[in-house]
Amino acid sequence: MTTLGLVDAEQRNMVASFPAFDPEQDDLMAFRRDLVEGTTALLNSRSVQYEERLVPGPDDAPDDAPDDAPDVRIILFHPPKSKRTTSAILYVHGGGMIAGTPDMQAGTLGRLASETGTLIVSVDYRLAPEAPFPGGLEDVYAALIWLHDCAEEMGIDPDRIMVMGDSGGGCLAAATALLARDRGKVKLHAQVLIYPMLDLRTGGADAPSDDPTTGEFVWTRAQNQHAWSAVRGKLAADDPRFGYLSPAFMPDLSGLPATFIITGALDLFRDEDITFAHRLWKAAVPTELIVYANAVHAFDLLPSSLGERVRHDVLEAVRRLL
Repeated sequence: MTTLGLVDAEQRNMVASFPAFDPEQDDLMAFRRDLVEGTTALLNSRSVQYEERLVPGPDDAPDDAPDDAPDVRIILFHPPKSKRTTSAILYVHGGGMIAGTPDMQAGTLGRLASETGTLIVSVDYRLAPEAPFPGGLEDVYAALIWLHDCAEEMGIDPDRIMVMGDSGGGCLAAATALLARDRGKVKLHAQVLIYPMLDLRTGGADAPSDDPTTGEFVWTRAQNQHAWSAVRGKLAADDPRFGYLSPAFMPDLSGLPATFIITGALDLFRDEDITFAHRLWKAAVPTELIVYANAVHAFDLLPSSLGERVRHDVLEAVRRLL
């Protein structure tokens, strides 16, 4: 069975050429390179200007092991000087938490900063398997603490910080919102989750649901299980941090900020994203969810009418939430 006939007609010929990774035979480093190069070209990112900084890494790293938690590289997209910055978005790039860089999305983030008048800070977090959980998550949280503490310097309101991420970055964004809630140092204003990767069971034998019309293109069951294994490392299922690894397992979602979620009807993450939205509604968290017909994973990156529609919807959601 193939689901190609279900894919948006304008995107149908592009989805098969999107960088893919077969964990049985492909080299992870080659996949990382192809993903960055392909996404950079799709988003016209090479011509976009941004500021680069290093900020302090996680503050709980052992003093005698500084290499375990190095400074975190961030890149900043400033809105036009004619627009007064009062809000900020902490952005977390996709790639299944095993690939990707913030630079590859510079085209999208530069436009978003300009169109919303918002400072955008994108995090170059450590990837698995070199840095399994909680390495990448703690890098993102460290960037959030820096942004909050330096709000006056950056010209933003510390109470108007949103966290946003796509795919694996959507997982880290959701987990960062949970950490912020539980650690009590930063009160996030909102979270925007773009087809987030939330449930480590998806694609495996114990998946809560497994619709064969999902997950054929761009991000597959095999990729998902490989990525989750790399990120999880040796974390036990009864570890109290398990819900920060895989937010679908967090028993209590109350107290989270207003949330906007998008996913595709053909995306492997469709059902886990819908379930997460349903749990947020039950926890009284103001939540919007859009499921796009004929849409595979990462469909917003592909030039088409569907891609334009979702980019418009996300832009309007960010404006509403900020």
